[in-house]
Amino acid sequence: MIHTNWLEKETVRTVTCKHTDADKFLVSNVLTAGQQYDVKNETDEFLFVVDNTGKVGGYYKTYFE
Repeated sequence: MIHTNWLEKETVRTVTCKHTDADKFLVSNVLTAGQQYDVKNETDEFLFVVDNTGKVGGYYKTYFE
């Protein structure tokens, strides 16, 4: 249950969203192109960031620089 305290966890790094053009998912509601986001956790395929809703969400790395 490590995900329950990700908001209080220290930031790993900061990334910039480069686009919100998704083929399968709607991410333009929670990510803004050009805005920087704090990374709370990272896997091979996903970044878990604090998005525009103020919660931690997992997104493909292709959306970020």
